[in-house]
Amino acid sequence: MNKVKLGRGLNALIPNDIDVSEKKKFIVVDTEKITPNPDQPRREFDESSLKNLADSITQNGILQPLLLKAVNGNFQLVAGERRFRAAQMIGLERVPAILVEGLSRLEQMQLALIENLQREDLNVMELAEGYSRMINEYGLTQDELSQKVSKNRSTITNTLRLLNLPAEVKDLIREGKISSGHARTILALSSEKEQLEVAGKIIDENLSVRVLEDLIYGKKRRKRGKSLKLKKMPTELIDAETNLKQYLGTKVNLKRGLKKGKIEIEFYSDSDLTRILDLILEG
Repeated sequence: MNKVKLGRGLNALIPNDIDVSEKKKFIVVDTEKITPNPDQPRREFDESSLKNLADSITQNGILQPLLLKAVNGNFQLVAGERRFRAAQMIGLERVPAILVEGLSRLEQMQLALIENLQREDLNVMELAEGYSRMINEYGLTQDELSQKVSKNRSTITNTLRLLNLPAEVKDLIREGKISSGHARTILALSSEKEQLEVAGKIIDENLSVRVLEDLIYGKKRRKRGKSLKLKKMPTELIDAETNLKQYLGTKVNLKRGLKKGKIEIEFYSDSDLTRILDLILEG
């Protein structure tokens, strides 16, 4: 069952700034001698998608060789982990591969990231984490990264911002329970509590991105090209805040969430706190 059929070459995968012209050769490798790529940005592999790929390999063979590098007498994947996993799934003993020598760790990570990008095979959190590693571990600027992965810098920046979301929200993105569009809209909320609340609302009420945007931004949007702002606090809440300030004789902030809000009352000494409590309790 060891079908070896080759399709397009490496030019579709390898960027111009990685020179492999003198570093590569074609080989056929025992699958048991191949280990995964530690820099593989993809963490989740859909079983049904792998099964479809495995069925295709059974019928047609592996049409694009894996990309490998030699490590301690065996081989390590640089790119092609889905093909490798699918080959293992159907018990394929040998696979076609291109052996590349002299790749740096950064080049290896870059190739793995680009392969997934070309196949739209990463969820947006895996993508953000891959970008972050290339920036933090290898000192790339966002401009340099955008050139390496052929993405606009604004796209890079917006994707990286998702790393600021609470861990629970990031897990929901990885699991496919909320989309990247939902996630980017949630970023408009500055409070982590609100972000978690809205993420739960998306799932409970099956909110579309458009409905979520209307909920957060309000239906009246600014003209195209200007930033969107959160809906202003209603007049009745502004009046209530003013009345509380006057009655308590101190600074009061009303903060409004999507479902609930809170009142912040400042005091400046123990005696001031006692005075405010007396006013509240007497009222």
